[in-house]
Amino acid sequence: MVEDIETLARTARLVMQGVDRATLATLQREGGGQRDAGAWPYASLVMVARDAAGCPLLLLSDLADHTRNLARDDRVSLLFDGTAGLDRPLAGARLSLLGRVVAAEDAAARARYLARHPDAALYAGFGDFRFYRVVPERGHLVAGFGRIRWIDAQALAPPVDPGAVAAAEGDIVAHMNEDHSAAIQLYARAAGSRELGWRMTGVDVEGVDLRLGGQVLRIGFSGPAADAAAVRAELVRLARAARGRFAQSAE
Repeated sequence: MVEDIETLARTARLVMQGVDRATLATLQREGGGQRDAGAWPYASLVMVARDAAGCPLLLLSDLADHTRNLARDDRVSLLFDGTAGLDRPLAGARLSLLGRVVAAEDAAARARYLARHPDAALYAGFGDFRFYRVVPERGHLVAGFGRIRWIDAQALAPPVDPGAVAAAEGDIVAHMNEDHSAAIQLYARAAGSRELGWRMTGVDVEGVDLRLGGQVLRIGFSGPAADAAAVRAELVRLARAARGRFAQSAE
């Protein structure tokens, strides 16, 4: 059975949401070390976050080759790899996103990136570091046999208007970390972690992001949450479901 584009697009978004790093491909500028004058593909590891609209966010140094490449050609590809830990990685999901890079000078982009990557605060203020946003044009999803599809930017965007949740995100995250840490640990445990100390780093219309040291977890909602009240209902549902599951396993 051929999957509909909405299902495949949801899978593509899950791949992007579930990782905090990607492989960035740019075109190496002339004189960048290659032996001929043509442009060459250049791949590098970058840490990523996402803005409320689902656009990847990057923090890059002006001194890096990939940043210098972008000054000449703003086209990029980002490979999001969702195959970590699989016995058969090629059966897992990955997304090659094509887009163009623009400067991200808004405070929301900075805040969301630094929440996702708190260690980056050590150098984000340096004069040669800048935030960027990748504006998607389309993505190529490979998610196992028969699940291969080009997906346009509109389908990769959030399924509902993200504005209301984005406006409430800071308050929701702070409230959960300060007053409901036990619920956050429940979410992580239900996702397979036995470690404590998880913190929430972000929330959007499709789920929440957690971090513990170098580990990240994506906790998805049962459906899109269009506002803060819907997010609260999902967080309560997730906690109740986890408690019920663990209560049953203890019997």
